[in-house]
Amino acid sequence: MPGLAWVAPGLLLFTGLGTGGRRAFCLGFVGGLAHFLSSLSWLLNIPYTWHGVPIGPGAAWLALSAYCALFPAMWVWLCWKIFPGSSSAEREEEALNFKTYVATSWTNRAFWCVLCAVTWTGIEMFRGWFLTGFPWNFLGASQFKIIPLIQIASITGIYGVSFLIVWLSAGIVSGAISLFNKPQNKMAIWSEVALPAAAVVAVVLFGSGKIRSAAAPDHMVRLALIQPSIPQTVIWDAAGDAPRFQKVLSLSQQSLASKPDIIVWPESALPAWTSETASAIAGLATSNNVSIILCSDDVDQTQPPKYYNAAFLLSPEGMVKEVYHKRRLVIFGEYVPLSDWLPFLKWLTPIEGQFTPGVRPVQFHVQNPDVKTSVLICFEDMFPAEGRQHVEDDTDFLLNLTNDGWFGRGAEQWQQAMGGVFRAVENGVPLVRCTNDGLTCWIDSDGRIREVFRDAESKIYGEGYLVTEIPVHKKHERTIYNHYGDVFGWSCFGVTALFVCSSVRRRGTASHPTA
Repeated sequence: MPGLAWVAPGLLLFTGLGTGGRRAFCLGFVGGLAHFLSSLSWLLNIPYTWHGVPIGPGAAWLALSAYCALFPAMWVWLCWKIFPGSSSAEREEEALNFKTYVATSWTNRAFWCVLCAVTWTGIEMFRGWFLTGFPWNFLGASQFKIIPLIQIASITGIYGVSFLIVWLSAGIVSGAISLFNKPQNKMAIWSEVALPAAAVVAVVLFGSGKIRSAAAPDHMVRLALIQPSIPQTVIWDAAGDAPRFQKVLSLSQQSLASKPDIIVWPESALPAWTSETASAIAGLATSNNVSIILCSDDVDQTQPPKYYNAAFLLSPEGMVKEVYHKRRLVIFGEYVPLSDWLPFLKWLTPIEGQFTPGVRPVQFHVQNPDVKTSVLICFEDMFPAEGRQHVEDDTDFLLNLTNDGWFGRGAEQWQQAMGGVFRAVENGVPLVRCTNDGLTCWIDSDGRIREVFRDAESKIYGEGYLVTEIPVHKKHERTIYNHYGDVFGWSCFGVTALFVCSSVRRRGTASHPTA
């Protein structure tokens, strides 16, 4: 419900402004916790128990939600701290003085609204980076269906959309405070929202023009996206390896009737890279003159050996042409932090070993037709900086290979696809999603979700394949975001850090007055 996103930050902020500093922080935490407990509830679907006791997913859900709630809590407290019109004494425990706020100049009130947006954006930037980052469900992602609006992401990344939402939402709060404390001024609320509303209109006009000026593609590449719909419990069971491999082969054979240029398998479709499976896959490629992109484990036989979650490009001759090693590993899913020093942490996870992160992105160059793609494995498409690093001047599209079967059939698939929408807009190239169990689709360079796989019952889950054509442009200009990266996001973080440090310093000075 994208419209509610423009109201929610303001309501959360308003509750905090009417109380003291500690309560403002606590109210922000409660609001954030309610949001993340609901939006991350799909973690409860993980089919894992801790030594027979089903507390693992629940503990992860509670811990991650509580951690993420700290960020809106910090935002409410910081906005409370920089609220204009109140003395430093009032900022300790008492509610802020709204009448004094209304008496300040319009410039001060407008500047505060901008700072609310800057600090929110800076805090989101920090959440997406700190401790390897968790950039899930940023506020801007709620607008993924508002295509003209989200084109600003080609300049600022997704952070620019979050900025606009909070700016307008804070303006509404400021206008409401002015109206209720100065009711004779009927135009108060409009004067407070005029500037952010004008910015939103300007961004929408920019986005509409950008969409209309899109160039026609030079040619199309036909992909067969295989969705085997293998339950996670089967993936963990070695006895099911042979049947699941045969299922993927069978679906691939069926898709060949549509004469695809490339067959794509999702993450976790291949049980193991053995001589038998390699021979069968090579035979599929050579007998049908088709390229294949798939996921599997890769091993570096150094001592000790290193294991990678990897993607492979097989040529129509059945040869492995390129290999990409996943760089962003899932904490407690693909690696256990500090496991060398705290080995007991491995008991808390469903994994037996752990992967090594890859070093660099890899371009997969398919010769016939001439096309280049770069693979993002699992949730790598949720990281703006990661997506940007995978797109070079001649990259034709991004390809996300993922296994959403970990989290059942719920919101997680759609939330990850929302991230893919913004990676496409940020970098100006289509993004293709090939998943084990929904949502298999492709997203154009303007962020529109195009063809979506649906089974015989018109559901996005279930086994099958989607044959689709992706537009290819021989020449495309790099977006400003792709060229310069997170300049906007880090600038907002820098301003936020300055305010936090300044607040801490003032508090320390007040605690140690000079004689």
